[in-house]
Amino acid sequence: MLRRIFRTSIQAPLRDVGLIPGLALHRRYVHASCIAKYEVPGGGSSEHQVSPRANRKELPKMSLAEFQALRDKYHREKKRYERQTTIYYSLSMMMIFLALSYASVPLYRAICQRTGWGGTPITDKSRFTRDKLTPVATERRLRVSFTAETSGALPWKFVPQQREVYVVPGETALAFYKAKNISDKDITGMATYSVTPDHVAPYFNKIQCFCFEEQRLAKGEEVDMPLFFFIDPEFSRDPAMRNIEDVVLHYTFFKAKHDEQHDQLFSEAAKRNENQTK
Repeated sequence: MLRRIFRTSIQAPLRDVGLIPGLALHRRYVHASCIAKYEVPGGGSSEHQVSPRANRKELPKMSLAEFQALRDKYHREKKRYERQTTIYYSLSMMMIFLALSYASVPLYRAICQRTGWGGTPITDKSRFTRDKLTPVATERRLRVSFTAETSGALPWKFVPQQREVYVVPGETALAFYKAKNISDKDITGMATYSVTPDHVAPYFNKIQCFCFEEQRLAKGEEVDMPLFFFIDPEFSRDPAMRNIEDVVLHYTFFKAKHDEQHDQLFSEAAKRNENQTK
């Protein structure tokens, strides 16, 4: 009785406005979507699904001795690779440090000549512009003194021909050193230089110099070695240079390391010439 009343009082109006079929359609759509969502792919096909584990090949069975031999071989190969890697790395580091040891001297020299670091005067010719070679209008003149010495292994007499010169920043100056070989054989030497005080070196520029170039003198030979330089005009505008009045340029001559090899080569060449003349 109650079901009949519900159908006549509730479902009849809903059916008249078209809501009952819509609800039924919605229930059927949700049911179908749930089935599609949880349906297993290929579940309705007749093809037989093969498990991936079935495609795995079985490993060959080996005895304990074979397993131990294979393990020992693996460890031997691993240790051999580690030893080779260590040797290669060691050789590489040795080559790198050897190259740096040979390149350190010219590299240090190039940096010092360009920046004036370590009391080394600048010899970078790209800085010799016209404005740098214009004397500064000032009455303050700097006294540049010259000193020289030779190493004990070099039998030369090496002295400056003038003790000092007075210049203003931007003014070029020419000085001379004299070197004489007082030994009984030809000798090759090389000069190094420095400026004191050290912080003046960035302003000390050389246009022409005999430094860092091999000079070979025959026995008893005497030569004049010129030095053409100037002080950068920025020197007069630097507050740190306000109290600097004296600058010392010092040269030291050393015997070239390969000079003995040159002597041997020259002596052999002289002997060959004598044999040919005979």
